[in-house]
Amino acid sequence: MENISSKTGLKKAIELAEAEQNVKLQQLKEQFLPALESLKPANLFRNTLNGISSSPYLIDNIIGTALSIATGYFSKRIIVGASVNRVRNLLGSIMQFGVTKVVAQHADTIKSYGRYFFQSFFRKKEQRIP
Repeated sequence: MENISSKTGLKKAIELAEAEQNVKLQQLKEQFLPALESLKPANLFRNTLNGISSSPYLIDNIIGTALSIATGYFSKRIIVGASVNRVRNLLGSIMQFGVTKVVAQHADTIKSYGRYFFQSFFRKKEQRIP
């Protein structure tokens, strides 16, 4: 920036600074409404759901976790049933924890076995042409 030595130069510099300020204020106003719109709770929720649904790894992790929890729960229900015996309930809880942990650690392997068995049961038999 150069030194201003006259009144007219000072007025031109002030006008230039005011014009620049008005342009920046207009840009700020244009950016404010979209930013405010993106911070509404409904938009935050929608953007979060879109992010979750577009992430295949997250969906696989959720499915694996749900599968492991459900497997552990059902194994406990099978072993314990409607028993009121405290020892049996304790053993059922320990077994539930163990089954849940094993299924969570080996979810991919269990899924691949499940796909294999599903395909082998529902595969169409090949017809041989004589």
